[in-house]
Amino acid sequence: MTEPQRDRPDEPARLTAWVHGRVQGVGFRWWTRARALELGLAGSAGNLADGRVEVVAEGPRASCQRLLDALNGRGTPGTVDTVVHRWDVPRGVPDGFRER
Repeated sequence: MTEPQRDRPDEPARLTAWVHGRVQGVGFRWWTRARALELGLAGSAGNLADGRVEVVAEGPRASCQRLLDALNGRGTPGTVDTVVHRWDVPRGVPDGFRER
């Protein structure tokens, strides 16, 4: 699959981000869901066994980028050490944004 074009902010995109740090048990998934819904994104945020949170979001690339910026920014619950991410073409996710 090819990466969505960066120069087209309205181009549909899929963002997968793995958030490292103290992000489980602190309301991080709920916070992420709230930000994603504000941006009109669909997807999910879920805890992984190794302590990371995996975020999958689909929608306009600019909105996905804003979510990624928020994940990397200040004001998140807990402590974010790093965010590793990948861009992809949308695969289709159910409407809304859920915590899993």
